[in-house]
Amino acid sequence: MQVLVTGGTGFVGRQVVHALLAHGHRVRCLVRPGAEQKLPSAADLTFACGDVTQPHTLPPALARCTAVVHLVGIIREFPARGITFDRLHYQATANIVAAARQAGINRYLHMSALEAQPAPVAAYHQTKLRAEELVKTSGLAYTILRPSIIYGPEDGFINLLKRQMETLGVVPIIGHGRYQLQPIPVWQVAQAFALALEKPTTVNRSYDVGGPEPVSMNDLVATLAQVLGRKILKVHLPVWPLRLMAHMLQKYAWFPVTADQITMLLAGNTCDPRPFYEDFGLTPIPLSEGLASYLRPQP
Repeated sequence: MQVLVTGGTGFVGRQVVHALLAHGHRVRCLVRPGAEQKLPSAADLTFACGDVTQPHTLPPALARCTAVVHLVGIIREFPARGITFDRLHYQATANIVAAARQAGINRYLHMSALEAQPAPVAAYHQTKLRAEELVKTSGLAYTILRPSIIYGPEDGFINLLKRQMETLGVVPIIGHGRYQLQPIPVWQVAQAFALALEKPTTVNRSYDVGGPEPVSMNDLVATLAQVLGRKILKVHLPVWPLRLMAHMLQKYAWFPVTADQITMLLAGNTCDPRPFYEDFGLTPIPLSEGLASYLRPQP
């Protein structure tokens, strides 16, 4: 199958491209000029210059493709630079869906996010939900994955904690740290995207995607420290001053967190992932095992 992948040069995208190639598919990545260098060369991997926010670039990229994997997304906005959730989540999805329909492509796989449920509080999830609704009414044979925190080599979350442990020995935790997450390894999410093209049972289905069980932020930090063989100090930061600072400084890229991200973190990010594992035939990977597979110091 010839598959167009958007967002293929990102953290998750690179793993998805690898999984698709391993399953025997031919992959074409939609990239900005020069971004193709982020992916290794492969016989069945080609590139098309384009941008999901520029609809006129999409028809040439979709030529002779039979499926689309849409992964484009952002975790924070910079409106002054035109980087907004509405533009990159909703409008980008509208553009690629319309182009796929015009090209006669029927199979469409979509990356959403856990908590993109009715009446979401955060703007991030509001635009993810609107994009999902658009996909579901598109007439395409879709599969939607809604992951919790995704971890793995080069991720932005676990690796930040790792750097803090290794350089400072101190890990700041927002609030009490009892809110829960359900981290899942990136290679398992990537495998699911490849398997969706082979499993008719996943057509017109949406899946909540997470690790085998919820883990509190406190326990996540403790598990990571144990895997790394580090003794660390956890420092709990009061929420309201940090939220106030975020409101004032989130427009600057150097400030590490936005007010919306704080809201989402404190709300938790968990699910029942059993339908996901059952339909895709995957085995849940405990957090400690997944982290150790690429982080544990070698003897």
